[in-house]
Parts: sequence; C-alpha cells; structure tokens
Amino acid sequence: MSHCSLTKLSGTAKMKVHGAVFSTASQRVFACLYEKQLDFELVPVDMSTGAHKMEPFISLNPFGQLPAFEDGDLTLFESRAITSYVAHAYAHKGNQLMYSDAKKMAIVSMWIQVEGNQFDPVASSLCWELVFKTMFGMTADAAVVDEKMAKLGLVLDIYEARLAQSKYLGGHDFTLADLHHLPCIQLLMGTQVKKLFDSRPHVSAWCTDILARPAWLKVVAMQASN
Repeated sequence: MSHCSLTKLSGTAKMKVHGAVFSTASQRVFACLYEKQLDFELVPVDMSTGAHKMEPFISLNPFGQLPAFEDGDLTLFESRAITSYVAHAYAHKGNQLMYSDAKKMAIVSMWIQVEGNQFDPVASSLCWELVFKTMFGMTADAAVVDEKMAKLGLVLDIYEARLAQSKYLGGHDFTLADLHHLPCIQLLMGTQVKKLFDSRPHVSAWCTDILARPAWLKVVAMQASN
C-alpha cells in the first residue's frame, strides 16, 4: 500500500481510496482530497490482473469499477459521489470546492451534471482512442476520433460562452464542476484534441488555470512516480 499524506486529521482513521493512479475516476478523488488537504491512504487495485472484478474489491463496489472510498464506517463508489461527500463533509478544510448559498450551489450542480452527461462521455471516448489504445498497442479508430472531436467541439463552444461570463464553470471560484474535468483534459492535451481547447480563448485560459493547481500537480506527480 502506498501512502499519500498531507494534514492528518487527529483522532480519526485515515481515509482509504481503493484505486489506481492511472484511473481517471480515481484521479478525480485524489484531486479533491488534495484540494481539501486531507490525509488518505491509496490502496492500489491492479486492473491488469482483474483485481477490480474480484474480492475483496467487489465487496466495496459491486460494479467492479474504480475507485472505492472508505471514511470510517462509510463506503462509497462513483467518483463524483465521493468528491461531493468530501467537499460537504469537510467543508471547513482546504479549498472550498462548493458554495453554501443554495442558488450558487445549484449552478455548480448544473455544471457538474454537464460534465458527467455532455463532456465526459465524449472526452473519455477520445482518451480511449488516442491515449489508452496506444498504451495497449492498439490502433485508434479514425472515424470514431473524427466523430467524437466534432461532438466535443460543440460542447466546448458552450463552455466558451459560459467562461466568457465567469472565470470558472460554476461561478467565480474553482469548484467540483471544474475539478471533475481535470483527468480527461490532462490526457487530451497530449493529443490532437488539444487544438479544440487552444482555439477557444476562454476555454484555453480555463484549462491553463485548472491544470496548474497545486492539488492537481500532486496527482500528476503520483503518476510520474509509478
């Protein structure tokens, strides 16, 4: 087991993230915990051996997908549910990632939904075609890449309009709505998809901003050390 230690909460058991450093869903959780300056333990799950489909992991997430999360007697899966819990339960720690005002939080929640329903399906497909297939010695499907890039471009047009009005998607502060994008954006910036981000000035500035956050750089460093 590897240890990712920041400010330990005295008198409480260390949180555990059962995941992998190259899992984009796990990376969302790592980034959130680093933003909140919380101490956690990474329990590596080796997907190459199918460990995520077997016990003991399958007891933590019956769907057999990374990550799973433990905080005392609470067990969660689904990365966005985990980050939401951490942001609310530890609101007093680190960077806020959310608003207490109901109207402001509703806007953040809306953009969290946009990321999950509009951005991530297309971006994840492009990550698979252009990054992970290469890692596994496979060839990208050019037709799929063209189709998904066109769809992502339409999503980013909407982002461009939004980010012309506010610095971040959820408002004038960095929140979970922005954080959830980081893993896929990081991967796509090393591919031909980068031009879609770069060609939209407000989107480009937003990407530069969020990719440079100290918490995210810690997640990148986790990958470099493996």
